[in-house]
Amino acid sequence: MSATALPARPATVPPPRPPAVTTLAWRQLLRDFRAGELRLMLVAVALAVAALCAVGFFADRLAAGLSRDALTMLGGDAVIASDQPLPAAFDDTARRMGLQRATSARFPSMARAPDARGGAIRLVSVKAVASTYPLRGELQVALRAEGPTEIRRQGPQAGEVWVEAAVLDSLGLTVGDTLMLGERGLRIGALLRAEPDRDAGFISFAPRVLMAEADLASTGLIQPASRVSWRLAVAAPEGERRQTAVRGFVAWAETAIEAGRLRGMRIESIENARPEMRQALDRASQFLQLVAVLAALLAAVAVGIAARGFAARHLDACALMRVLGLSQRRIAAIYALELLMVGLAASVLGVLLGLAVHEVFVRLLAGLVESDLPAPSLRPGLFGLGTGLVLLAAFGLPPVLQLARVPPLRVLRRDLGGLRPTSLGVLGAGLAGYAALLMSVADDAKLGAIAVGGFAAAWALFAGVAWLAVQLLRRAVPETGAPRWLALATRQIGARPALAVLQVSALAIGLMALMVLVLMRTDLVDSWRAATPANAPDRFIINIQPDQAADFRRTVEQAGVSGYDWYPMIRGRLTTINGRAVTPASFSEDRAQRLVEREFNLSHAATLPTHNTLAGGRWQADEADGLSVEEGLARTLGLKLGDRMGFDIAGTAVEGRITSLRRVDWGSMRVNFFVMFPRADMPELPATYISALRAPARAGFDAQLARDYPNLTVVDVSQQIAQVQKVLDQVIRAVEFLFGFTLAAGLLVLFAAVSATRESRAREFALLRAMGAGSALLRQVQRTELFGLGALAGLLAALAAVAVSWALARQVFGFAWTPSPWVPLAGTVAGALMAALAGWWSLRGVLQRPVSETLRQAAAD
Repeated sequence: MSATALPARPATVPPPRPPAVTTLAWRQLLRDFRAGELRLMLVAVALAVAALCAVGFFADRLAAGLSRDALTMLGGDAVIASDQPLPAAFDDTARRMGLQRATSARFPSMARAPDARGGAIRLVSVKAVASTYPLRGELQVALRAEGPTEIRRQGPQAGEVWVEAAVLDSLGLTVGDTLMLGERGLRIGALLRAEPDRDAGFISFAPRVLMAEADLASTGLIQPASRVSWRLAVAAPEGERRQTAVRGFVAWAETAIEAGRLRGMRIESIENARPEMRQALDRASQFLQLVAVLAALLAAVAVGIAARGFAARHLDACALMRVLGLSQRRIAAIYALELLMVGLAASVLGVLLGLAVHEVFVRLLAGLVESDLPAPSLRPGLFGLGTGLVLLAAFGLPPVLQLARVPPLRVLRRDLGGLRPTSLGVLGAGLAGYAALLMSVADDAKLGAIAVGGFAAAWALFAGVAWLAVQLLRRAVPETGAPRWLALATRQIGARPALAVLQVSALAIGLMALMVLVLMRTDLVDSWRAATPANAPDRFIINIQPDQAADFRRTVEQAGVSGYDWYPMIRGRLTTINGRAVTPASFSEDRAQRLVEREFNLSHAATLPTHNTLAGGRWQADEADGLSVEEGLARTLGLKLGDRMGFDIAGTAVEGRITSLRRVDWGSMRVNFFVMFPRADMPELPATYISALRAPARAGFDAQLARDYPNLTVVDVSQQIAQVQKVLDQVIRAVEFLFGFTLAAGLLVLFAAVSATRESRAREFALLRAMGAGSALLRQVQRTELFGLGALAGLLAALAAVAVSWALARQVFGFAWTPSPWVPLAGTVAGALMAALAGWWSLRGVLQRPVSETLRQAAAD
């Protein structure tokens, strides 16, 4: 029996494996990129990261450079100052830590010419320096009065001194002559023109004599009761461990001072020395941080709108994917991965662009700084990369992820599956993450809270007001009776209120950021320049006797000097507070103990000094027992309004009640006092006079004062002013460059945000043109709609910018600020013009194309 052969079963062919998600995401990315779908989002993220990185890289280098240059005004990275010789442990510890050291001693003394040269005498400020001085900066000298300036990296050699011109003028000496200091005659080796660490204290209110520390003992000038300021400056070699070594020494010194109860000793660094420099650097740093925060806010607006537009254009494609069997999870993964690749590419592009742009700033600043800025760190670049990704995750991902939930039925019914508002949970998580990012950008809790909180509140306010405005507009403009262009514009706004609210809110936020930058930049620069104006006093004259007052004032006024400070100066020691005797033991703080130990410089005037401001109480002219106290002194001594202070003034007990507190800018180069009596005359008290003035341009003014009034001490502080103004000019120029770039970047990002709705507008205009609307009418409708939305956004932005700027000025930057009444009007006009410009740019091609082509393009979109 034969068996019938059965046909072989066909081999089972496994179904084709679907492409990997990464492959699909890459294909989708290439397709969208070629179609221009990702252009807006890519540009928005790249510009945002570029703005942040340009600011970050340049701020990083600028801060390092300014701190380095400002250290030259300190004489080192840190300085230990004391009114007693420093214990040897300080120098030994600095040496063990690998730090460079330079010691110096500063004190007032009398210098004299040799008897053969007339024997004239002059009060001078002597500074004896070690051979390693200066650690930071350089000395400028000249070999003759009219000679060129020479740069020296070391102080004078043993046996010689360098002196300022006032010493030569008053003593009738020249370079090469002998100057007598105590028991020693030293050769005048050079004319001192500038020293890096010249301070503005009263010990320096006499012309400088710079000598070698090795000659100090032989002069016999230092006696047990001498008033000397001993200083140890330290500096670390250049390198990564520089700041670590200095901080380690400062920490050790603080512990040693506290543990040993070393009174009269303090640590100076760039953080606590030279208040005129510290305030400028602090404000510059805060403004740069504000620029970065506002740039990030602008980026958030643009990325959010761009991502929503991208998602809206992919709704139909995702519905087709669902029909072909792709799961929601797979679609979500494809678009999330695509967005991640876009974010990485845009962030890298932004970092490179920011690095290039910041180099432009460095080139522009090359003429303003004497040496190259330090190299930037990696932190701004890494931060920029992270910012780009966080931006997309917080504001771009939520609308894009909605594409996974598009129903397949949308292929037949396009009214289904539209984008919905982001859920509160997702929106809250994104906003919280981005707020944390902005707080880290601000690097200042108060600045970050005002900027982030102010803009969050402003967004909610803008949305609410815009919604109310749309509802009122619907009722205010009738369908019949109104001009056709106005009725059509109103109908378009009313037909899509959510889009109108989004546009107004986004435009207002962007304008608000730019307005805050404009307002802050202008007033910040003005406050800097006001602190040390071009006509700031550069001479302080002390020890003017009452019988010389009239002649002295006549002399300076005949020389062309006007608007000078003129105050009586009374020396007094604080003895009682509220009837209780005061001694250094009454206070635990070292500064309070030093203040009580020494005499105060007191004064009196019927009117509040114009360069002081009231911080509390009231200034009552000729109040019998009133006192006005500087607010910093009040905090240090624990004083308040109504307390009584008693002074011993040349054996006379004088008491008064604190009726006002004054805010004093000690870096203003003006005459200031801790305590003032609000009285015009106090003839019962012994007093001399002090004046601060701007010396006339003609030569010989100081020499004339020295001849006519030999007892006066004329202090030339032009070097300090020049140093301060030089650094301030650097800061201002840098801020203006950064401001200009960030303003341009912000305008571009804002322009992209306004232009993101061009597809929906193009579709609407195509339908209107198909129904017979002419191009002229459509242009009029478009102008009306955009002018209206822009004007509302501009007005809201201006009002909010004024509020935020006021809070920043008062709470962060520390200066009084009064907004201009023109700000709301300017904001309204700027908003209207910007919105109209963006609309014209977006729709100019649509209105020029034939109707059929426009409809096909709108359908394709």
